[in-house]
Amino acid sequence: MTFRPSFLFDLDGTLVDSVYEHVLAWQEALTAEGIELSVWRIHRKIGMSGGLFMNQLLRETQMDITADRVERLQRLHAEAYQKFRGKIRPLPGARALLDALTEAQIPWAIATSGRMETAAQNLAALGVDPKVNAVVTRDEVKYAKPDPDLFVAAAEKLNVPISSSIVVGDSIWDMLAARRCQALGVGLLSGGYGLDELERAGGYRVYEDPADLLDHLDEVGGRR
Repeated sequence: MTFRPSFLFDLDGTLVDSVYEHVLAWQEALTAEGIELSVWRIHRKIGMSGGLFMNQLLRETQMDITADRVERLQRLHAEAYQKFRGKIRPLPGARALLDALTEAQIPWAIATSGRMETAAQNLAALGVDPKVNAVVTRDEVKYAKPDPDLFVAAAEKLNVPISSSIVVGDSIWDMLAARRCQALGVGLLSGGYGLDELERAGGYRVYEDPADLLDHLDEVGGRR
């Protein structure tokens, strides 16, 4: 019997080139609320849960982040992100990687911290139909990254053990979540985090982008 792991992918910065669009959308939302935050500080928070994002925002700005303000910020972010509709593109090799896994009958799923209102256009750009493919969004779990709930739910959708799954992500939050659910973390540099950061957070291997991972798929057990 040949053992094959399953692959659980983050979406933004891992399969689609959308991290900086999210950064700009968050900056617009924050500015509308009178909150000034440098772009680099926003980037460091992409991929974590909205609750953790707001907790860090509170610490950095010393502003009162009420439940109403959190709801407004999330709505403003979603509205601002819609401006990029049609401009989001898959990262190099993303479609080929998913096709190769499908052809090799290796299970894969997508688990994103984004809610479906923002994830939908990214999935469309990637050619992934959530009615056909296994997709888990923030709407479906209690906690997002660095909690492991998204990846655990994705493994459950595939009916595979989380402990034999490979979590592929571009942020330290993905790697931390992978460690917490005893999955193997594989990092990609395509979201802007550095090699050392991803390795320190638990990345077993780190590749440039989906195309690079596809070229080295055998290194993580994804034999074609």
